[in-house]
Amino acid sequence: MQNTLPETQSRRLLGKVALITGAGRGIGLAAAKRFVREGANVFMTDINASLVEQEAAKLVAEGFTAAAARHDVTHEDSWKEVCTAIVARFGRVDHVINNAGSFTLGSAEDAAFDDWRKTMAVNSDSVFLGTRAAIELLKANGGAIVNVSSIMGLVAESNLAAYCASKGAVRNFTKAAALHCADQGYAIRINSLHPGYVATPLIEEFIHTMPPDAAKAAEDELLNHRIPMCRMARPDELAAAIFFLCSDDASYMTGAELVADGGYTAR
Repeated sequence: MQNTLPETQSRRLLGKVALITGAGRGIGLAAAKRFVREGANVFMTDINASLVEQEAAKLVAEGFTAAAARHDVTHEDSWKEVCTAIVARFGRVDHVINNAGSFTLGSAEDAAFDDWRKTMAVNSDSVFLGTRAAIELLKANGGAIVNVSSIMGLVAESNLAAYCASKGAVRNFTKAAALHCADQGYAIRINSLHPGYVATPLIEEFIHTMPPDAAKAAEDELLNHRIPMCRMARPDELAAAIFFLCSDDASYMTGAELVADGGYTAR
């Protein structure tokens, strides 16, 4: 079935195939919606199989081409299964977006080691596994990889020690991987995206870990004092940034970091 498309979209990814992790909700789901509307076929993965399959089914019902699978991004075997499935389904891959992520609270003094290891596995190990798998998929014909980091890979919050460390690792690993592909002559561009605060379920979960009064105070501080644009980003705004990094408009970008944070890190 051919993708139907609002006239406002460009169809600049017509015929391309994109693998998007963490695509059951938030930025990953928004990216999947943007990519199909640009003409791409999307393979959506998430640890929550029922959620991502439901979202993929909605896109198929709209006339787009989408498939979904459960995916534990922290396990090498799961990556092998997903890569086999996407090639079997679409025959090729052009874009890989390593978006799946998690967070735990804790400072350098009181963070639990189990929380540290879980956060590093989901946010950092998965990007290594995903980038390595993506290079194998893309090196014959070229393509683009986007690793979703965070502004917390550039600056820090004291109570997000593991999250900051994991996202900082994504930033510098992306540069190393981009240099490797360039050195090998692969036509693969690899860049990192650094969102600020985005109105997603992950942020809602973070806020709900606080007592109500503390949550209200934190939200007021964030929106009225720390983010110059005085609002959180919409997931579709980050999807637009991912689309840009995968498009030919970013053809001279590799090993770069694109910040979309409403001015947060400009202060």
